[in-house]
Amino acid sequence: MTRLMMLMFTIVSTSLMGAAIVVALTMGLDTLRPILMAAAIGFVVAIPVSWFIARQIA
Repeated sequence: MTRLMMLMFTIVSTSLMGAAIVVALTMGLDTLRPILMAAAIGFVVAIPVSWFIARQIA
């Protein structure tokens, strides 16, 4: 299940980080710090999400 989670993590983290960055830019936060914070939040949120998805698949 760990290998499946890591595979899902690469896909989910990219998607969540991109979505969070788009949200930050839409809100008018267009400097470096908010964009990096949005990417970091997407990265951290992707860990339990990918674990949940891998658990549902396996």
